[in-house]
Amino acid sequence: MRALVQRVSSASVATDGEEIGRIGPGLLVLLGVTHSDTVQDAERLAAKVMALRVFPDAHGRMNAPLGDRELLCVSQFTLYAETRRGNRPSYGAAAPAEVAEPLYERFCEVTGARRGRFGADMAVALVNDGPVTLMLEHPPAAQDPFRVQL
Repeated sequence: MRALVQRVSSASVATDGEEIGRIGPGLLVLLGVTHSDTVQDAERLAAKVMALRVFPDAHGRMNAPLGDRELLCVSQFTLYAETRRGNRPSYGAAAPAEVAEPLYERFCEVTGARRGRFGADMAVALVNDGPVTLMLEHPPAAQDPFRVQL
């Protein structure tokens, strides 16, 4: 499971011209799921995201966790794109919807995230704060049988 995490001043997601999620200061998480991911992976990654110390503390250091800030999570199968050959990405490492959706939903439940609409064509808007952008992966890449080593 992969999470591209961005610290934001604000973020929103819309589908079919209708805004379905909006947050103020917090984290925007683009979440990708692969075939071998489990509920435990979703829960561990959610705990890691919640504990990330990427916000300024009282001394202005990037040392505070999410706390009372908000989280917006958007499903993103393209995080598992294979781009080694040619110019057209392959998405074979991305889990099918019947595997990915329950894990996406579990991640959102654990984090209390506002969310996009799974499988929908969405427009995501954000104001990246910092900018701070991190890629998290659970299990680590070395254990992922679908990870292609470059």
